Amino acid sequence: MKTGPRAYRMTARARAVEQTRDAVLDAVIALHAEHLSSDISLADVAARAGVSVQTVLRHFGSRENLVDAALRRASADVEDERRVSPGDVEAAVRAVVEHYERRGDGVLLLLAQEGSEPFAARVTGHGRALHRRWVVDSFGPLLPPPPTREECLDLLVVATDVYTWKLLRRDRGMSTARTRARMEVLVRAVLAAPPG
Repeated sequence: MKTGPRAYRMTARARAVEQTRDAVLDAVIALHAEHLSSDISLADVAARAGVSVQTVLRHFGSRENLVDAALRRASADVEDERRVSPGDVEAAVRAVVEHYERRGDGVLLLLAQEGSEPFAARVTGHGRALHRRWVVDSFGPLLPPPPTREECLDLLVVATDVYTWKLLRRDRGMSTARTRARMEVLVRAVLAAPPG
């Protein structure tokens, strides 16, 4: 293993490259939570990240590669934010509401674009699949056996969906705590009296 000034420079350089990539990905994710996808240019991404467009392209090669990397990064972040012990209803609802408090408005913006913007449709389709997997992982031990399992899953997806959060938090103006409590009531009701 090499040590000394050359090894240090290579390590510092690798760290700088990683920090630049992270800044660019952070910029892409933040901009898509604030603006219509069609209004975001590579120049906007570069400006937000504090780099040049050439630097963005040097790191990612193309706009499509950049978007793919941002989608992977955002998905990993979402999974980390929502991770809870299976079967812990209170922790699951708390995690999903905290997630919506951080990202819900940006998700709603992407959902509003999914009919006209291919990237938004791709993100929201991926998000729906991720959300359903999260419901299975979070509530799996509490789910009834087939044939009512799928119907129960559908209802839990709705009870913990971003639109449910929006109806309570944004439309009704409830506090985060009250929104969380109402969503937990929905989840517990579905689990206590599964369809059948």
